[in-house]
Amino acid sequence: MTSDTRARPAVTATEVRVLEGPNLYFPKPAVKVTLDLTAYLDADKDEVRRVARTAGLGAIQAGGPGTEQRQRVLARLAERAVRHVSRGSGTKRLGVRARPGSERSVVVVSFVWRRRGSAQALGESVAPVLDAWLAGHDIVADRAEMVRNAPDGPPPRIVTPHIPVASITGTNGKTTTTRLLAHIAMTAGKHTAWSSTDGVVDHGTMIESGDYSGPAGARGVLGAPGVEIGILETARGGMLLKGLGVSHNDVSVVTNVTADHLGLQGVDTVDQLAEVKAIITRATRPEGWTVLNGDDPRVWAMRTGAPAKPWVFTLDANSPAIREALRDGGRGITVVDDKITVITDGAPDQLVRVVDVPMTISGLSRHNVANALAAAAAALGLGLDRSAVIDGLRTFRPDAALNPGRMNTYTARTSDGECTVVIDLAHNEAGLEALMDVTDGLRQPGSRVHLGLGASGDRTDEILDNLGEIAGHRSDHVVLLYKPHYLRGRTREDIEARFRIGLQRAGVAEVASFDTELSGLQALVGQARDGDVVALMCHSERQEVYDWLAEIGAVADDARAIRRKVVAARGEHEAEEEITALWEDDDEEQRIRTAAALSAKYPGDARITYEYAGTFDSAGQEPRAIALYRDALNSGLREPFRHRAVIQLASSLRNVGEADEAVRLLRDLSADRPESVGIAGFLALALHSAGDSGEALGQLLSVVAQGSTDDDVLRYRRSLTAYAAELSAGRD
Repeated sequence: MTSDTRARPAVTATEVRVLEGPNLYFPKPAVKVTLDLTAYLDADKDEVRRVARTAGLGAIQAGGPGTEQRQRVLARLAERAVRHVSRGSGTKRLGVRARPGSERSVVVVSFVWRRRGSAQALGESVAPVLDAWLAGHDIVADRAEMVRNAPDGPPPRIVTPHIPVASITGTNGKTTTTRLLAHIAMTAGKHTAWSSTDGVVDHGTMIESGDYSGPAGARGVLGAPGVEIGILETARGGMLLKGLGVSHNDVSVVTNVTADHLGLQGVDTVDQLAEVKAIITRATRPEGWTVLNGDDPRVWAMRTGAPAKPWVFTLDANSPAIREALRDGGRGITVVDDKITVITDGAPDQLVRVVDVPMTISGLSRHNVANALAAAAAALGLGLDRSAVIDGLRTFRPDAALNPGRMNTYTARTSDGECTVVIDLAHNEAGLEALMDVTDGLRQPGSRVHLGLGASGDRTDEILDNLGEIAGHRSDHVVLLYKPHYLRGRTREDIEARFRIGLQRAGVAEVASFDTELSGLQALVGQARDGDVVALMCHSERQEVYDWLAEIGAVADDARAIRRKVVAARGEHEAEEEITALWEDDDEEQRIRTAAALSAKYPGDARITYEYAGTFDSAGQEPRAIALYRDALNSGLREPFRHRAVIQLASSLRNVGEADEAVRLLRDLSADRPESVGIAGFLALALHSAGDSGEALGQLLSVVAQGSTDDDVLRYRRSLTAYAAELSAGRD
């Protein structure tokens, strides 16, 4: 076979990409060439051996056609082609690396560069040289001359920072960690600029909107006038397509690595994705810090290739990663006794209680606890004052102003009270699980979770199926959301079909679908009841959602409101210890005074009003107790205290001679809880006081007949039930 007889080259370069900064292959600018070597893969062994001799490899194990061994040989041939042309052009030393591609016929070869024009020419020469070798020709000299005569072209666009810089990457949490770290830096009084998937922000002012998680974001941040600290969210796309935007960083942070965006740009496995994320750690200065997630084995393994000292963050205070970090001269940060704590060779340094860090949702959001640990370590690694780190953690709120689209919680009115609304990106399985953890911790006893489920189309079928299954298992009511700007090659019908497959695995058959994120949220809030939680996976209509929430009077939750909801979800009150102490006091008058002080501290709080009423009730001051019980019920007192308040109100009414109202209240309550012997007892007392002893006895007898497991009751249940009916009907 000769090149003269072929209609087209047997070897082609599917991509010649100039990488401007540190990248997957080198910690400096490089050129990446992706080669289709199908012709070599299918060639017989003798032909491959002949080309190997031409390339100067000598005797090799050529491997059979289509084998992995053959692909490895082809990677060596590609490397030799680069070196031959480079030496011919006058470059004696050149960093070159080659690796197998995702398909057996694909090889990727890369090399560093200083002159763009010659580097581009060298990259474009690899395929023709390999093609000629296969055809029995050698065009190295011609290609070398082209490289030698190529114009210089512009230099790399990489920025060399002259201020402290932190680079942050990971599958989940990188945007939140970037925002929190920037907030801490500004709290420390530093002029701070940062870039993320939202844009470039100069000390709180958005100067460029859009996805700036690549090199353009780095240039925008470091070009901001007067900037003193730069924080760079670094996504995998920018690193693969252009390389890092900076020559180095002082602190690198890797939050985690999970399956996301696989099958794109040659990244097909989580291990390959981890290799990409590790780029920022290899660009960290030796005197800096590499902040790594010790709970993610792939992330923690990155320390071995990083020149900087390791600073591990972990939710497990006994993690071996802490000991390993200290052994290597590093540090750790974790949670000890519910406090964010820095671990060194000296005494542990407890910074702040987790419940006092608003973004953790009072500790419910475990992934945000991890993000807070990472940001605190990065801030300290940048040399920011400890006090500023503490203040920053305490003042960074999960709201639309400081952390838009990430666990923003609101209180909204419903037809019978209030519900909680949570707005979050939740773009993959880990994100949705984290969102569901938060909703579980915010919903009141007996309430429901409503979820607006949606995702972008560049997720695999498996991920979309899994999102549907998670939604079906962990929420009580699901609707689907159409996101036309995020279809990314799929159709609406395709995405929703994948969701429905997962939902059906969880036993959810029929769900509604809405044309927009906003319309889905409106429907969910419209169906929510008091104490429910509505969660929305929000991607494209964030501002519209915020505007509508403001329009209906929804209020963003502050740290105290979130803590109150979390405690209430456990059936408790944030003053639970004080309430317990109140009822341990045997002095009736002192109990009333203590309850009065609590009522002043928590004005309008239904639970405190209920307890205050109880102090008058137990002291025999029924009229005052009755008024407070009514206030508590009218203020939205929730279960398990609501029905208790009705019982106690009815009992007090009976004691002051208002038995008819007591009967009415207890009849309504008994209809909701027909199995309750206690309610039946109080209803019997009220009926007796109202002059209807027969019905009183009938009510009690009916409950005993229906609910008792006593052998004699079981034997005579029919008779007892009949007698109870006669008594209740007024016959004796």
